[in-house]
Amino acid sequence: MAMRWKNTLKDRHVTDEAMFMNRRSLMGGAAAGLGLASIGATGSFAATDALEPNSYEDITQYNNYYEFGTGKDDPAQYAGALTTKPWSVTIDGMVDKPGAYAFEDIMKAMTIEERIYRFRCVEAWSMVVPWNGFELADLLGMAGVQSAAKYVAFETALVPDEMPGVKYPVLEWPYVEGLRLDEAMHPLSIMATGIYGKDIPNQNGAPLRLVVPWKYGFKSIKSVVRMTLTDKQPATSWNKANPREYGFYSNVNPEVDHPRWSQASERMIGGGLFSKRVPTLMMNGYDEEVSSLYAGMDLSKDI
Repeated sequence: MAMRWKNTLKDRHVTDEAMFMNRRSLMGGAAAGLGLASIGATGSFAATDALEPNSYEDITQYNNYYEFGTGKDDPAQYAGALTTKPWSVTIDGMVDKPGAYAFEDIMKAMTIEERIYRFRCVEAWSMVVPWNGFELADLLGMAGVQSAAKYVAFETALVPDEMPGVKYPVLEWPYVEGLRLDEAMHPLSIMATGIYGKDIPNQNGAPLRLVVPWKYGFKSIKSVVRMTLTDKQPATSWNKANPREYGFYSNVNPEVDHPRWSQASERMIGGGLFSKRVPTLMMNGYDEEVSSLYAGMDLSKDI
């Protein structure tokens, strides 16, 4: 598939994998102020500036995945029980070729790239994640999106016997999310299948999760089993649970606080007790790429 994301960094910015995985080397200062890039199957792509990459352990041991519990370490403890083979994604609604698409067939049709993205949780913590995956637009293209479609509704797997967290009414299960179609088709929106060249762990949303880097992390729905093209704005789990606190768009915006805390800054995961806070960037730093999607909208109200 063609790549549509412009390149602004060069090969010399690429972080060596051994350095990335060796946390002590990074903390020793060798990577201080390092610019990061990612190299895809046929080119290199910019994703972050002057950011220290998170270790594989940081990324896979500190998660929200409430189907496996509300603690940050619960997903790593319990998500291994989730059966991810075989796996398929049903694409239905306003498409020309509705049906269940086997994960293996999807992977054969896609070009896998590495994308190093900022990840900003609505809880005001953040990390930098090197995802492997493909553009969501290419997967939707397999099904043939009809011209009248305006939104994509997403649904997470619901397997109560393998998901101890669904015993509790934290949210209405299954977890559901949604994007406007132009957001879904934007080249920054990807379906992740791996982290730093390894298959994506269950706790991070195996085998296939959405990643929308300019939105708060809960929009990047995990372990996707269904995508429905529709002309109606779909319901989303956190908006249903508390519409006052969680809007449909949920774009990262340091100027709009959560009702219970400020969004002006964030705590970077990986620093332990000395984890520093840094200013939050508009649209998580992707404002230049995506601001045109929201032209004319009042982002203080359309949250």
